Amino acid sequence: MKMAKGGVCAPQGFLANGLSAGIKRSGKPDLGLIYSQVPATTTAVFTKNSIKAAPLLVSRQHIKKGVGQAVLVNSGNANCYTGKFGLQYAQESTKLVANLLKIKLTDVLVASTGMIGKQLPYNKIASGATALVQGLSTAGGTKFARAIMTTDLKVKEIAVYLTLGGKTVTIGACAKGSGMIEPNMATMLAFITTDAAISLSLLKIALEKAVNRSFNSITVDGCMSTNDMVTVAANGLAGNKKIVTTGADFHKFYKALEFVCIDLAKKIVLDGEGATKFITINVSGAASQVQAKKIAKTIANSSLVKTAAFGSNPNWGRVGAAVGSLGLKGVDENTMKISFSPFNQKDIAISVELQLGKARATVYTCDLSYEYVKINGEYN
Repeated sequence: MKMAKGGVCAPQGFLANGLSAGIKRSGKPDLGLIYSQVPATTTAVFTKNSIKAAPLLVSRQHIKKGVGQAVLVNSGNANCYTGKFGLQYAQESTKLVANLLKIKLTDVLVASTGMIGKQLPYNKIASGATALVQGLSTAGGTKFARAIMTTDLKVKEIAVYLTLGGKTVTIGACAKGSGMIEPNMATMLAFITTDAAISLSLLKIALEKAVNRSFNSITVDGCMSTNDMVTVAANGLAGNKKIVTTGADFHKFYKALEFVCIDLAKKIVLDGEGATKFITINVSGAASQVQAKKIAKTIANSSLVKTAAFGSNPNWGRVGAAVGSLGLKGVDENTMKISFSPFNQKDIAISVELQLGKARATVYTCDLSYEYVKINGEYN
């Protein structure tokens, strides 16, 4: 596997674009589109929040048949808690794109990110849609990645390629997310494209596993969004022998997909609102992997641990208290070992070793700074 350039446009047959439609008061890019020139095997995972934004309700319906060709994304407005009008606007957005691209309505997914509780200015999307489609190109990956940003400070994209059966297969992706991050599928959105030929069932398995190892293993502030969504589209244009079994080709493809997802997940943490430290939390000796991740997430979401990291104060008592709050049998001061890397560095690690079993998990997070409070106190 090697690094490539182009983000979501790196794989064959994918075009993208991004522009300012006037949704954001700042005038920054706020409308993006990814388009596969041929129908692609498509799957997605969505937030586990019981409150789901209108675009997610539409996309969940469209994704059921496992085929997609376009994803329309707006930033600056979450289109959540917007009632029947929000749902109508999400539906109309997919219809608009389908007509302009001359593809099936159900082959269009839609996503939104931004303020909750404000009606989506659909007229601005409608006004910008033609230019958005006309500007689609193989060089539009970064434009798209920039158009989906909200409080993000940096564009987050990646592409890799590998060889499967003598054919070059490419995976490209981008994501947005900075605050309101505890995905558990943030506002966190990620879009993955690939020219690999792979069955829908195996693509689902690969995505769910990769998301669990990456986006579901990060937290910035412990707040789960109503709009989280990760999609992957595989259009098969690489010409590899279709992956239909969990053999060597599937495992090579999965490892590349996992690498892409973990890279983006780490970039989200590094871009956490007001973040000054990147924190890796390792838990070992747990009774199960589920338990290990729960412990790691509890430490990662502790405001006391996060503020200690901001102050370069390796306060191990706060870590012990966070683990103890779970009330796990067999866990006390005699059965738990806590260790730190130097806390005055930008990248730090917290390790907790238990004596309950052999399972382990890793979670990534960041510190909690004055700037985080400022950003979220003023966000509207």
